[in-house]
Amino acid sequence: MNDITSLILTRLATDPHFLSGEILSHEFGITRSAVWKHIRLLRNDGYQIEAITGKGYRLGAMTGRPIQAEVQPLLNCQRFGNQLHYHRVATSTNLLAKALAGEGAPEGSIVVADSQSAGRGRMGRTWVSPPDLNLYFSLILRPAVPSIRVPQLTLLVAVAIHRALHALSPELAPMIKWPNDILVNGKKLCGVLCEMQSEPDLTHFVVVGIGINVNQHEMPAELEKIATSLLLESGKQCSRPELLATVLNQFEPLYNEWLLQNDLGFILPYLEKYSMLQSKRVTIDQRNQHVNGIVTGIAPGGELQLQNDDSAIILISSGEANLRKT
Repeated sequence: MNDITSLILTRLATDPHFLSGEILSHEFGITRSAVWKHIRLLRNDGYQIEAITGKGYRLGAMTGRPIQAEVQPLLNCQRFGNQLHYHRVATSTNLLAKALAGEGAPEGSIVVADSQSAGRGRMGRTWVSPPDLNLYFSLILRPAVPSIRVPQLTLLVAVAIHRALHALSPELAPMIKWPNDILVNGKKLCGVLCEMQSEPDLTHFVVVGIGINVNQHEMPAELEKIATSLLLESGKQCSRPELLATVLNQFEPLYNEWLLQNDLGFILPYLEKYSMLQSKRVTIDQRNQHVNGIVTGIAPGGELQLQNDDSAIILISSGEANLRKT
């Protein structure tokens, strides 16, 4: 979709009344014939647009794709989402966002895709990314904080996603699984992958990648016991533009507050209230060892607080947490 077509769509989306070809041609500095060509492009792209002689054009329905024109009217943010780069297919939104960040893209820029050919999760895992169903996006951040604080962003984002899910589907009971997952009924609904470019005392940029299973009506056989979607859990379709906007609306004020703080202390009560692991016996799988213990909380720095088998309290900064049956 070219810039003028997108602007016309945004104009139609933000006005419930008919807009004449004359008004649109004047606003965008094009002929009425050109306006009609852009309307035809939008219709070919799936948008329902009424056209009545003497009255003009009115948008009937959106397509539900997470593009700028469908997301922007739902945003309450100052800078998050002001630049949204949409792709029908991307290798990985994180890869594209890192390239944009390296070129100087402003904080709050978003890369979103309808599908990914090489979607990635933590620890090198593949993130299954079928087209036109789910939400795959990456947010560029430029926090003026020491790089040691950046891992805290994963949990901060998890809180924003949790709040967004609660706002849109209050009947669900999502839980936050340290360090980066949202689960419903014990199955993974969402994952977060943060990557950064930094020096010890300077963070150049952070790319926050988020994958949410939204309208997927079935899971691949190898994932059906461990993954789920909003549609499978709630029985209803969810608007991807609305979900994207709601996550950003929830995250921006949390991020602004975090920049003023020294750690996650201000959000710890929320994290612990909705922690799937709180007071549970777990095994933390790390690259060279396994650590067993009972989760006693989350530390202000974002580490998992664990009482090990020797009754000592230790902090776990990384690893894969798995519930133990005994």
